[in-house]
Amino acid sequence: MKSKIENIKNNSQQILPLGAGGLRNNLYPIFLKAKNLNFLIVGGGFVAEEKLTFLLKSSPDAKVTLVSPMFREGTIALAKKGCVTLIKDVYHKKYLQGRHIVVATTDVPDINVQVWADCRAAAKLVNVADNPPYCDFYMGGIVTKGNVKVAISTNGKSPTTAKRLRQFFEDVIPENVDDLVKNLNEYKKTIKGNFEEKVEKLNEFTKSLVEK
Repeated sequence: MKSKIENIKNNSQQILPLGAGGLRNNLYPIFLKAKNLNFLIVGGGFVAEEKLTFLLKSSPDAKVTLVSPMFREGTIALAKKGCVTLIKDVYHKKYLQGRHIVVATTDVPDINVQVWADCRAAAKLVNVADNPPYCDFYMGGIVTKGNVKVAISTNGKSPTTAKRLRQFFEDVIPENVDDLVKNLNEYKKTIKGNFEEKVEKLNEFTKSLVEK
């Protein structure tokens, strides 16, 4: 098993992270309907609780399973507030069955790498906490104002910077921005013409939002 893990580690070092070279962030952002997906978090410590906290804060209807020999009291309390299942057990690849997205957070590097390898073999998206070469995605900073959601990424370089930017945008984006979105949605329904004409009218109507 150890030699297998070492081979995986050596091979992963040959994989250049997305955006290699530091020129730009090449990540492609998407917004997932978490209630339609099954998440697995491997681990029950502080990092696992942190990942679960931010996942449920952004998507309270997310379906999440945690696998770990132990869980923090805070994690147990948090699980009761959402659609969260806690399984007291060591990691086994059988727990990947039926999962779409996996996050590995244990304090044992070999276990995290094994999770990564098993996910790659099963074509599942995986994130190994604080280890960018073993991540298919990053869990960045998120700002939510009603229907408006802003995601922030530093390409895995500085989660602290993403946190500070999140705090900044939470302050500068007004709470009533959701009213604007709802009103524009109703206005869109009244516009006559084809799709291109509707887009043009909406662009004209909203351009004052970005004018300096």
